[in-house]
Amino acid sequence: MKAITYSSIALLLLSLNACKPPHHPKNPNYGISKPKVKYNPSKENLQKMVTDLQGSPYVWAEEGPNNFDCSGFTYYMYGSMGIEIPRVAREQAKKGTRIKSNELVYGDLIFFDTERRRRGRITHVGMYLGDGWFTHASTIKYEIVYSNLNTSPYYKQRLRVCRRYLPQSQKAFLESTAKTNIKPWKASKVQIPSVVAKKPSMKEPSVKQQNTKKGNFYVQVGSYSGRPHSSILYKISAKGYSYKVIQFPHKGNKISKLLIGPYSTHAKAESALGTVKKQIQKSAFIAEIR
Repeated sequence: MKAITYSSIALLLLSLNACKPPHHPKNPNYGISKPKVKYNPSKENLQKMVTDLQGSPYVWAEEGPNNFDCSGFTYYMYGSMGIEIPRVAREQAKKGTRIKSNELVYGDLIFFDTERRRRGRITHVGMYLGDGWFTHASTIKYEIVYSNLNTSPYYKQRLRVCRRYLPQSQKAFLESTAKTNIKPWKASKVQIPSVVAKKPSMKEPSVKQQNTKKGNFYVQVGSYSGRPHSSILYKISAKGYSYKVIQFPHKGNKISKLLIGPYSTHAKAESALGTVKKQIQKSAFIAEIR
């Protein structure tokens, strides 16, 4: 009877893990697969890859196109634009143009010492996005995520080297923003309105407008206990949406609602809903707040 029970558990664990590759394969493929050049070097194309690859699995010694380790991720993105860089993080940290942390711009690479006993050795790399944000193949989340140097003491204390690999002789890269509708990413400022209620009320709290748009219709991404995670806020901003966070008390806790908008009519909110569901949150829905 025990053998059957243990076998059932083993089969269950195997089925749960079958959908994702192992983070550290027993026999890693150390052969380097050079990425195909698919894009010209431009901020628009780099942003497309950054957005499309979020959530891709972390797998040691892989450099894409579906699974990545940290340096494989940066190697793949640059290689896809025809920019050759070294494959491993410690070598990437030796090449390119060394810059200071206060000189970082979109696309620069940032290198860390993530060992428990820090010795200054390079063990991790990410790509800078602006306002402290960077994208990287995380060995904690085991997928490609967004993190922020300004709000994460862990990464801020472990930052060691910053390098620029962007071809500065090609002005087209930095000027590509002006020639397209892509705007340099800038972190949205989230205003949390304070709510003081003398009597319990079922009404939604008032919302302070954070942009010039007017309207009462929103696409609600979700409700959260406390502030929404920074990764989803960045994802919304990277897609070009404006968002608002409103906070209100509920059963002794503070609940936050994350809203995209506003939209002047229900029809305009409905038009945006399908894209939001596809790109950001499948369970999103329309909310009217007055």
